[in-house]
Amino acid sequence: MIPASQLTDYLREQALKLDLTELQIAVMTLQAVIAVDKPAPSRDLYRYKVPKLGEGGSCSLIDELEEAPYDLRVVLGAETRETTLALANLHALLDSVNHKLGADWIGIYRKIGAGKNGVLVKLAYKGVESRAEFPLTEEFAAISNNSRVGLTGWAVMLDDVAQWREEGGGYYECDPKVKSEACLPVLHSDDNVLGIIDAESFQTGHFTPERQVWLVALAVVLPQLLLQLPPLENGENLPN
Repeated sequence: MIPASQLTDYLREQALKLDLTELQIAVMTLQAVIAVDKPAPSRDLYRYKVPKLGEGGSCSLIDELEEAPYDLRVVLGAETRETTLALANLHALLDSVNHKLGADWIGIYRKIGAGKNGVLVKLAYKGVESRAEFPLTEEFAAISNNSRVGLTGWAVMLDDVAQWREEGGGYYECDPKVKSEACLPVLHSDDNVLGIIDAESFQTGHFTPERQVWLVALAVVLPQLLLQLPPLENGENLPN
């Protein structure tokens, strides 16, 4: 059971004004989704397709995929029961959350490495193909909310992506149809960033407080799963 004080601390740190009772209910709902064991997955949990990147790797080429899929086994190691179960639970949580959220894209990323070698690696997602890794550098954070949240540990909520860009905000475009975005950090007990959640919608103003509740619930439930994965401190095993 996650204590109410932990939930209120997260809301305060992220400057989110949400109903605590609704958040507690959402957290309990998601905790019930996490299984001790699951049947054999019907999908490949370790490999997924990724788009080709543009010049300098700064943007994805829409509808043009790499021939070889991204392989999480290179990062996570062998397919152990524990790792497979953790990934299966990540997918189950996304299914449950998005049933309430109705996002057009949602993904969970885990932080790997530190300093200039730090990256966010996508572990599970729902939606169209997107890049697998986001560098955790100041340079990339200037154009990517994923990287910015991964570096700062502070949430980003965009009701209108077009307006944000018109006002000079940096934005990494994976899908030109996206009109609103919510990006939240997943924090360790010491407040260091373990990873992030990114959600996108083709509608402006999609991420209302009622929907944000489910994203926050996911953010506070995820550490128990991300910490079950193999140590990922140095990032030396990242695919080229």
